[in-house]
Amino acid sequence: MSDVMRIALVGSTGLIGREIIKACIGCPQVRLVGIARRETVLPAGARMEMFVAEPDKWDEVLEAIKPEVLINALGTTWKRAGKNEEAFRAVDQHLVLDTAKAAVQAGVERMVSVSAINANANAKLLYSRVKGETEQQLKKVGFKRLDILQPGLLIGSRENDVRLGEGVASVLSPVTDLLLNGSMRKYRSISGQMVAEGALALASRKAAGKFTHDNDMIRRAARDWVGPAG
Repeated sequence: MSDVMRIALVGSTGLIGREIIKACIGCPQVRLVGIARRETVLPAGARMEMFVAEPDKWDEVLEAIKPEVLINALGTTWKRAGKNEEAFRAVDQHLVLDTAKAAVQAGVERMVSVSAINANANAKLLYSRVKGETEQQLKKVGFKRLDILQPGLLIGSRENDVRLGEGVASVLSPVTDLLLNGSMRKYRSISGQMVAEGALALASRKAAGKFTHDNDMIRRAARDWVGPAG
């Protein structure tokens, strides 16, 4: 990673997005550019460009900045979407796909997208079904390389987004993780920082293909993240 890698990040206000910003602090090998719908307070020490625009203008931003890689950390919840399916899909599916297509049009060849471990286009649960449908459609957008991350229970501090269920699960995770073995390991907890570092490491890989990564694979990828000392 000796060359400077230009990365466009969407979803910078969420847990993974903010951890990606933090992981890039002091990293001369990465030029991180955020694209968002609203202004946000960046983590302390962050030095990055942030373009604030309505989503229908994101194609123009991508065309202007010409990133090598798009990292998608967009996502909402059923509650924040007002328990409305179309509102939920508008962010987790339509905005993700529209941004991906705009990136390909702008010449971006690689994408890293954060999904969820239960993503399944045939799932009965709406959240999992939308994530699965989005994964399937992303594979058809036209990236030379696509990395889909499917983390288990995410651990970390979220800005202005209290999730009671996740909070309780996080407290219990040291115990429940011990019970999740074999094929159930993928449901174990994983820190937002680990996912962010895995995403950044995968962003630098150029071998063509479509790859899906569970917890263990994300952790292995994160070991390759050089960080500020690189």
